[in-house]
Amino acid sequence: MERRLSKCIHPPIYGNLITLLSIDGGGIRGIIPGVILARLESELQKLDGDDVRLADYFDLMAGTSTGGLITAMLAAPNENGRPLFAAKDIVPFYLKNGPQIFPHPSGILAWPLRISKVLTGPRYDGKYLYKLMRDLLGNTKLHQTLTSVAIPAFDIKKLQPTVFSSYEIPINPGTDALLSDICISTSAAPTYFPSYYFKNNEEEFNLIDGGIAANNPTLVAIREVTKQIMKENPDFSPTDPLDYTPFLVISIGSGSNRREKKYDAKASSKWGLISWLFEDNKSPILDFYGEASKAMVDYHNNVVFQALHSEDNYLRIDDDTLTGEMASVDVSTGENMKNLVDKGEKLLDKTVSRINLDSGHYEPVKNGGSNAEALQRFAKLLSDERKLRRSNSPTA
Repeated sequence: MERRLSKCIHPPIYGNLITLLSIDGGGIRGIIPGVILARLESELQKLDGDDVRLADYFDLMAGTSTGGLITAMLAAPNENGRPLFAAKDIVPFYLKNGPQIFPHPSGILAWPLRISKVLTGPRYDGKYLYKLMRDLLGNTKLHQTLTSVAIPAFDIKKLQPTVFSSYEIPINPGTDALLSDICISTSAAPTYFPSYYFKNNEEEFNLIDGGIAANNPTLVAIREVTKQIMKENPDFSPTDPLDYTPFLVISIGSGSNRREKKYDAKASSKWGLISWLFEDNKSPILDFYGEASKAMVDYHNNVVFQALHSEDNYLRIDDDTLTGEMASVDVSTGENMKNLVDKGEKLLDKTVSRINLDSGHYEPVKNGGSNAEALQRFAKLLSDERKLRRSNSPTA
């Protein structure tokens, strides 16, 4: 194995918390997490200086699909051994490359051409995305990230999830793949991009989008750390593996259209393959899988954190009011991308919400303040934890 680069963050054994960042999938809607993460990093910079980056504060960063791309960009090293991207660079990255990643035909024949294309293969050939990831990430491998990461995909040959996790490399060296291959794999959404095959250390991977298994990868992040506690990893303080109280978790969604007019059983009972894939210019079956996955993860986390009276250590920021093209994963017009930026900025002003465990509905948290204020509070907690670890670490 190549020499491991120094991590940006001192291990949790020298502090009080275990810090996790999770970023949902959602295609071009990755613009929304980009806006949120830029605000979080700016709050950290107010406390600790302009040079700090998110990788300096999180023990593990998890991302699915577009969230996996963001995770890699925030955790991969540049030539100076610092994160390749600052959080403020994420949105400009999408604005510049979105139209090439998701090219759309125009004119009167656009819709028939699109239908014809999807019936004979994926909507996009992925060539631009592949080249972009390879040019951006070069030969950087999983073990070289500046903090631990976890990026899920789904192996269609093994019929099981594959999680590319920094913690799994000693157990399964085959997962120590190129970050570019990992990003392409986690983004290979069925009907949108081709399935992706690659081979690493004699291990073969036949992968599609990580959203099939974990569109909201927060539990993936928690699982990876919990396994390390169970294995008595010396980086972590001995504790009950089921105790979430040391966890500080920020989970960022990419938005949904749950408040729009819903489909109903009477209409969908008559659908055939075409309708399940293309009704209202969307792919309902993929929407259902993605929404169910991320909603169940958030519900589980709320139950556990509330049961342990540590709900203030769990922040979920998402928006369920997307409408029209904003709810799509691949509409990359200038107007739609601008609307997504605006939606992300308005989301910062919204009151922190939490799921009601009885009704299943999201409700504003009493005295919770805005999402921007919550990020400011979490930034202070992250900054204090970083200072504590640096003061306690013998290598500081």
